[in-house]
Amino acid sequence: MRVDVVSKSFLKSEDFQYEPWFGSRYVEEDIAQNLMELWRNSPEIDSALHLPSKNEFIPSDFSIRASDTCVDDSANSTSPRCIVDEALIKFWYKPDSIFKVPRANTFFRISMKGGYADVKSCVLSELFIHLLKDELNEITYQASVAKLETSVAYVGDMLELKVYGFSEKLPVLLSKFFSVSKSFMPTDDRFKVIKEDMKRALKNSNMKPLSHSTYLRLQVLCESFYDVDEKLHYLNDLCLDDLKAFVPGLLSQLYVEGLCHGNLSKEEAISISNIFKMNFPVNPLPIELRHAEQVICLPSGVNLVRNVSVKNKSEKNSVAELYFQIEPDFGLGSIKLKALIDLFEEIVEEPFFNQLRTKEQLGYVVECSPRVTYRVFGFCFCIQSSEYNPVYLQGRIDNFLNGLEELLDGLDGHSFENYKSGLMAKLLEKDPSLTYESNRLWNQIVEKRYIFDFPKKEAEELRHITKHDVVEWYKTYFKPSSPKCRRLLIRVWGCNTDLKEAEALPESVQAITDAAAFKMQSNMQNE
Repeated sequence: MRVDVVSKSFLKSEDFQYEPWFGSRYVEEDIAQNLMELWRNSPEIDSALHLPSKNEFIPSDFSIRASDTCVDDSANSTSPRCIVDEALIKFWYKPDSIFKVPRANTFFRISMKGGYADVKSCVLSELFIHLLKDELNEITYQASVAKLETSVAYVGDMLELKVYGFSEKLPVLLSKFFSVSKSFMPTDDRFKVIKEDMKRALKNSNMKPLSHSTYLRLQVLCESFYDVDEKLHYLNDLCLDDLKAFVPGLLSQLYVEGLCHGNLSKEEAISISNIFKMNFPVNPLPIELRHAEQVICLPSGVNLVRNVSVKNKSEKNSVAELYFQIEPDFGLGSIKLKALIDLFEEIVEEPFFNQLRTKEQLGYVVECSPRVTYRVFGFCFCIQSSEYNPVYLQGRIDNFLNGLEELLDGLDGHSFENYKSGLMAKLLEKDPSLTYESNRLWNQIVEKRYIFDFPKKEAEELRHITKHDVVEWYKTYFKPSSPKCRRLLIRVWGCNTDLKEAEALPESVQAITDAAAFKMQSNMQNE
């Protein structure tokens, strides 16, 4: 047996040896016989000292289910189908007949009673999920060693669980996850640690101007968007007893929607849905009690601006983010609109970057892209710069937009068709992996669109779109003279700029100084 002891100091000796690579000094000594005897005949052995127990998540069955499900029409379908539709749970299933690997992905989104009712409930729900993740660390680590990965997150007002990996042991992990979730209650020491972590995260949020601008935009657009400082205020006063009193009510009524995709039969997928029902024999959460996010419908022709200084007082970067609200997403009825938005991005993205980044060198971040905020379409132009203030950046964005009609009109037929065919190729590209396909299908479920072949339908719609359609769409939603042009400008001012310059506004521009007051006066669009 060899024992290596590393120490900052040891008895001085002249019998140093030097290892040949770095010349480090070391001493070799025999272990004293009495110490050997003590180890050999130890009066007591700590029970914690033992070999690791067997990892129960290591799979042994790698058989492929595709051949077993080929008689089922669902195996050859490109879309999942609903195999459980009850008051408590709605569960979708799609067997894998493409990649044929012994893996499966199972996703859940769980709506909890009153989890987003007010700021305090939101903070308690988030704290509970962080503590749950902490409690599950040992289990999820063992699973990850066996290549069974887990993601637990607080998304909006719901607990989202994703499990990826070898299909055989996936139900075992889900059983343990739900078993712990229904019964665990954190200890005071872990509560203090996780609470401190959450406080630190809230204090550090919005330190980067880009994330700050996104936060400020969503704070204006979303009805239920709780302020970071307000959440921090409630968190400071919370104790473990508050959480213990809150959690039973939170879990007393639930609604879950899930997807099972991969190397599993229909019967195995139904068994997975039953794992949830067995662990949570609770009353279903009725539709009227499920949180439905509402988005502000910006008034016709409005031109809004919100000015805020950077949170980090030594941050030199400024941001100008110009958001255009377009229309709600009505699913099948909005396929042409979605195709026009994506085609517009395909055409405009490179000229926007080339002009404002490459030629004018305004900053390292120069981008434009669509936004979907709880099923409401929008489009953003954004620049971050350490050299120029937000007013100048906004002016350069507006200058580019003013020249867009000429750019679109100037496209020849060949160039326009190239943009269309390039976008169609992206939309019709095959999913590169099982997980990529799972996430694509899951997005349709969580957005409550349920059009699982949406990219294919959008590509088909693109065939019929003309250059005239794109020009008219641009005029409708981006020309300031159009009643459907709804602008929201977010300006984050760096430490080397003067916020007083924001005070001079044209008569056509309305400043938002109080987001809560602005939302109270506005109409809402349901998710």
